[in-house]
Amino acid sequence: MPTPAHKEPLLEVAAEPPGAGPSEPSAPSEAEPAEARAGDLVERTAAAIRSWIITGTAQPGERLSEKAVAETLDVSRNTLREAFRVLTHENLLVRRPHAGVMVAVPTLASILDIYRVRRMIEGQALRGALPGHPATAIMGEAVASAERARDKKDWRAAGTANMEFHRGIVALCDSAHLDRLYATVSAELRLAFGLLANPEYLHAPYVARNARILEMTLAGESAAAAAELDDYLVQSERTVAAAYSRRASHEQA
Repeated sequence: MPTPAHKEPLLEVAAEPPGAGPSEPSAPSEAEPAEARAGDLVERTAAAIRSWIITGTAQPGERLSEKAVAETLDVSRNTLREAFRVLTHENLLVRRPHAGVMVAVPTLASILDIYRVRRMIEGQALRGALPGHPATAIMGEAVASAERARDKKDWRAAGTANMEFHRGIVALCDSAHLDRLYATVSAELRLAFGLLANPEYLHAPYVARNARILEMTLAGESAAAAAELDDYLVQSERTVAAAYSRRASHEQA
């Protein structure tokens, strides 16, 4: 597939979704090994860039200027390069000869795999959900944010709220491992969403559907909520896969 046209390098950090971005570095402890501190900084740097992808700040095919990103995040080039390696391993970034580091463009195979993973994780999370679980508060706040964004026709914000809603679903599992895994899945998913030319077409139908899933979960109707999600994911997968096909056809024309 042809490489997308380069955009201007990313120069600033957008507001991060709740819980998505890295926390401010704390003063290092004298007893803490320097190697451990360096590893923590690399992960927080990777988390910041990952949050740009989740919020749609960094788009598929966009080049990331090493100098600009290092200055924005106030980290060394060496730290940033290690973070880039982490995100390349997660299939979120790619390194192109003579072009540098770029945000990955999803393949059709990766899109289908993302939805396969989502059905396995999110469906099981809803089936085992308890009505009073604290994660329902994350889901509720995300629904309210999406409704406000819809009313303002701010579809990028609606997409970010949608990401947060599904993070809340996964949080129903009470698994730190799944939370970390889903952060990467969310970023890959947002890249897939970036293939659609009309974000309203993608996000508008799911604002109300998210609200229904939340209502069912709060009412203890876990099986019904999971069934609603299954149907929801089938429709979403078809929408994104069709957008990918249209884009590929256009690029080959």
